[in-house]
Amino acid sequence: MRLLKYLWHQWLAAASERPDLRAPIAVVLGAIPGALGRYYLSLLCARLWGTGWPIGTFLVNLSGAVLMGLLVGWMTDRSPLYPELRLLFAVGFLGSYTTFSSYILDASNLARSGAWAMSLAYGFGSFALGWLGLELGRWLIDRWR
Repeated sequence: MRLLKYLWHQWLAAASERPDLRAPIAVVLGAIPGALGRYYLSLLCARLWGTGWPIGTFLVNLSGAVLMGLLVGWMTDRSPLYPELRLLFAVGFLGSYTTFSSYILDASNLARSGAWAMSLAYGFGSFALGWLGLELGRWLIDRWR
């Protein structure tokens, strides 16, 4: 917690001297607790339920989607946050906690705008092509060895 407090004060100092650094510093400050949260939740789940099924990743993805929904819903209605705090929470924290929350937000935004076909193509296409991309990478490494 002291580290985050220190980093927050450093961000405030840099933001006053270098406004061009506000956004990247906000993303970094959010990314640190997001990545640690994902790591420790995954460890806890592995300890409690084993590693036979990726329940840690599953819970991270679901909780990240709920948190993104809460954050976006709150920001849309009231929009009280400074742009840097939006970046800190949405891009930094949730982006490093789980990219799934951003993926679901993008698909939801497409659907809400009436672009249902694009939403479905994006959702299923990202999954299918992502899986194929991962398998391609594995195949290439296997051939390289």
